[in-house]
Amino acid sequence: MSDAAILTLALPKGRLADQSIRLMAAAGLPQPGRNAGRRLVLASDDGQMRFILAKPVDVPTYVEYGAADVGVCGLDTLRESRRYVYEPLLLPFGHCRLSLAAPVTRPDLPLRYESQPRVATKYPNLTADFFRARGVNAEIIALNGSVELGPLVGLADLIVDLVETGDTLRENGLTEIRTIMHSQAVLIVNRAAYHLKAAAVHNLIDALRTAVENAAR
Repeated sequence: MSDAAILTLALPKGRLADQSIRLMAAAGLPQPGRNAGRRLVLASDDGQMRFILAKPVDVPTYVEYGAADVGVCGLDTLRESRRYVYEPLLLPFGHCRLSLAAPVTRPDLPLRYESQPRVATKYPNLTADFFRARGVNAEIIALNGSVELGPLVGLADLIVDLVETGDTLRENGLTEIRTIMHSQAVLIVNRAAYHLKAAAVHNLIDALRTAVENAAR
């Protein structure tokens, strides 16, 4: 089978990849071959699909630039990346929220009364948008590691981070004060592939949509 006929799917390494593969199995779609080891590019046993295992934040980039025809990522990652892709289907996993959090000792004051708060986050674009919309001149500090550390060592006054259970926040003396957005997994499609590989792309979308609907019943 020629490369032009193969559909390439970018998956975020970790739990979202595992959940995506389980959903594809339920949809009767091709699966990555077994005994993958540490390989990052895998073919399905039938040769109809290729799978790229990428860092989650990179999936929208692979899809926008056409290195992958389709991909799975979190809505939070997609909105932060601002990549130009189609979003045909929300997927029923990866539920969490992007929240603004503060030390539990912080006075409960309206954000507009804050004077240039320092905010640590892995989401500088979404964080800047949130504060700008409220007329707050926040200093955004981009971090790649545990942003909960920011207030503990005096680097930041507030943080913006993904929250699922809130346990990590509580264990570090922090509490949610605003929800910026709710997130879940989403299927994304390269805009050119959506037309050039229309049959394969639409078959994938339809199969996943049916599996999602069946799971919800």
